[in-house]
Amino acid sequence: MTDAAPAPAPAAVPGVVLVVDDAPETLRMLCDALAQEGYTVLVARDATEALQRFELAVPDAVLLDAVMPGEHGFALCRRLKAEPSWAHVPVIFMTGLSETEQIVEGFAAGGVDYVVKPLKIPEVLARLATHLRNAHVSRLAREAVDVAGLGVLLLDRQGRIAWRSPQAMRWLQQALGPQDDESALRAWLQQAVQQGEALAPLAEGQQLQARYLGPGGPGEVMVLLRPVAAAADAAHKRLSGAALTPRETEVLSWLAKGKTNRDIADILGMSPRTVNKHLEHIFEKLGVETRTAAAAIASSLLQEG
Repeated sequence: MTDAAPAPAPAAVPGVVLVVDDAPETLRMLCDALAQEGYTVLVARDATEALQRFELAVPDAVLLDAVMPGEHGFALCRRLKAEPSWAHVPVIFMTGLSETEQIVEGFAAGGVDYVVKPLKIPEVLARLATHLRNAHVSRLAREAVDVAGLGVLLLDRQGRIAWRSPQAMRWLQQALGPQDDESALRAWLQQAVQQGEALAPLAEGQQLQARYLGPGGPGEVMVLLRPVAAAADAAHKRLSGAALTPRETEVLSWLAKGKTNRDIADILGMSPRTVNKHLEHIFEKLGVETRTAAAAIASSLLQEG
């Protein structure tokens, strides 16, 4: 007696598509075609309804009419891309406008593609499937950073968050609280871009570190987030692993208090040359290159005490 063949797994739903168009016949035609391909379809007849749909459930892609009563499609697309939690959704424009300036405006607004009316359904479906696959791969790649214990942000030319990974969002809320007014957040991130790093306090003796990584795409920069030990804890670990001799510890202590090599020599009863030799060993053990860096490590402990 043979085992019965396992039941086939249910087919995966391709995704949720929001269709925004004020023409009933276009909506009907697209809804039928998308449903036959297995998509879940949401419908909006203007920009206001489209934003309401986004508030309820973020779709995987948008088919957007460029010309509608009230707010036109280009303006709506800009609003979607300005919201960090929606900015990743690919927008494909549907338009009878085929002039170069209008096509350029669509891409400038944040659209990934456009199809010209009257619509050719096979072309619409092919383009939609391609952009959904690309968006899925991009999302997986970015969220993989979260799996590695890191978070990532993309900032636009104005310093606004264009995209943030789920882990980055959680850490920002923990470190900086709810961002009803994003001015403080933008200032903190701008510090990271300009100075290479910015820190904000987290719980349990940790800090949230924002590190500038460079360009992340056209007009965007990338910032990496990760929790690090607070300054005093990091200094403790660094010093405990450095295995300084008692004499080197004394030299470092006086260095942190702003004393020169000659001052330290007078205080400890040794020659400035010997002090310099001790400092060379201290720098090597701490993994730093300057007296300023060594003093900063020791100073954090002095301030804690």
